[in-house]
Amino acid sequence: MWRRFKWPIILGTVVLISFSFRKPVEKYFDIAKSLDIFATLFKEVNAYYVDEVDPEKLIRKGIEGMLESLDPYTDYISEDELESFRITTTGQYGGIGALIGVINNKAVITHPYKNFPAFKAGIKVGDELISIDGKKVQGKSTAYISTLLKGKPMTEVEIRLKRQGQKEDLKVTIRREKITLSNLAYAGLVESGVGYIKLDDFTPGAGREVSNALLGLKQKGAKSVILDLRDNAGGLLQEAVNVVNIFVPRGQEVVFTKGKVENWNKSYKTLNNPIDTEIPLVVLVSEESASASEIVAGALQDYDRAILIGKKTYGKGLVQTTRPLAYNSQLKVTTAKYYIPSGRCIQAVDYTHRKQDGSALRMEDSLKSEFKTKHGRKVYDGGGLDPDIVTESEYVGSVTASLVNAGVVFEFASKYCSENPDMPDLSLFHLSDKDYSDFLGFLKAQKFAYSMEIEESTKQLIEAARRERYYPYLEAAINNLKDKIGAAKAADFIKFKAEIMEILEEQIAFHYALNEGQASVSLNRDNTITEARRVLHDTEVYHKTLSPTDGHNPKP
Repeated sequence: MWRRFKWPIILGTVVLISFSFRKPVEKYFDIAKSLDIFATLFKEVNAYYVDEVDPEKLIRKGIEGMLESLDPYTDYISEDELESFRITTTGQYGGIGALIGVINNKAVITHPYKNFPAFKAGIKVGDELISIDGKKVQGKSTAYISTLLKGKPMTEVEIRLKRQGQKEDLKVTIRREKITLSNLAYAGLVESGVGYIKLDDFTPGAGREVSNALLGLKQKGAKSVILDLRDNAGGLLQEAVNVVNIFVPRGQEVVFTKGKVENWNKSYKTLNNPIDTEIPLVVLVSEESASASEIVAGALQDYDRAILIGKKTYGKGLVQTTRPLAYNSQLKVTTAKYYIPSGRCIQAVDYTHRKQDGSALRMEDSLKSEFKTKHGRKVYDGGGLDPDIVTESEYVGSVTASLVNAGVVFEFASKYCSENPDMPDLSLFHLSDKDYSDFLGFLKAQKFAYSMEIEESTKQLIEAARRERYYPYLEAAINNLKDKIGAAKAADFIKFKAEIMEILEEQIAFHYALNEGQASVSLNRDNTITEARRVLHDTEVYHKTLSPTDGHNPKP
């Protein structure tokens, strides 16, 4: 019997071996062929196109088009962009320690980082940049201005500023330092016994900063903790592991990565002794919590170590690696998917298999697989993390969003602080009706105007009615609709008064005392934080959520 099947088996083996050797050869031929076509095409375009072309720009477009077909996270980083990329990944640079932005065509300081040169020199939120080392910066891009402000530590830079309420410009000479940005936006007690940590980034030191913050809060009497990862888009994977390590024992797997290159597949485990494995913990998440944030939140959920409160997270389960290229450029390329302790991957979008129109596919709920947490709770892959407790979305009126986007909230805050230089007790701070009336007067002077979505829809209706020659029949009704929309817009400043005043108060508090000031005003108003405090106060609800008797969580 063995003799009878001997040759077919050997023949099959030979075919397989032959095929396995032939396939890579074919692939390498296709690569060489495609590169040759691209190179010759570029030469022909460069030589014969009717107008002069910029070779670098043309090649860059080609690179971007190629990478765009993969996923949004695979990027080409040119030599010129390398410094910005390093700042993003390391949180370090040489400069004055201030964030700048363009508001109503003015370059302004939006955040002087506490205890860094700009802050120590007395630069304030809202100061307008006029010139840097004699070079005028009005009308210039933030990239250009940032380049002028950055430089080697211990070198000096002269800045001329315009401050609200002062006639004369200010001249300040600042000595640059090595700036290491904090990953923490804020850490403090939201009430007696309840600590709060807002983590905004995962650059080097994130784990250490959260650890130190937790120890400090425990010294102040914290018996439970809220870790806020809302709108945290992620960062370094290892720092995510370090943050999880604060709350779970040593030797526990936090995440493992799996990709095409098997040698790069890796399991990341907690390496250090934890700070506290028992303290009640709530993690806040939002639709913009992604990547490293999802690793932290997902691992703590899988180990039943924390309750997740908020919104379904973004769903980024991909890992990027940087690879060196010629001429000091780099490629940031997706090399693996990551899987959290339950075994699930929370990647929401499939960038490999696309629709006919080229758009990426999102995983349908019916295709999601079920996994189990340490205590047997049901959790699911694909589409991000589902919070254990979902909080309702807070509606923000169109007028409120428009006020923020137009920069008038920021500018009024600068004006208010210049007219009221003595900082009030921010924990009790509220604007008066007169202050709100002053704000409306400020808007009128600024000729503020905004459009609503319904107005754009009305314009489309009018265009369609004209095309189809129905406008004469609908004109009266459309004009009536436009009048009602106009009346509704006029009433928006009354309807959304409380909401607008809260945003104004928070921005004014930030102008006065940066993150600490804003936290003093906003934390007690935050519905998600209020829900977290409720859960932490109710021991029965807390433990039942982490260990339900039926081991069941509803499928999203």
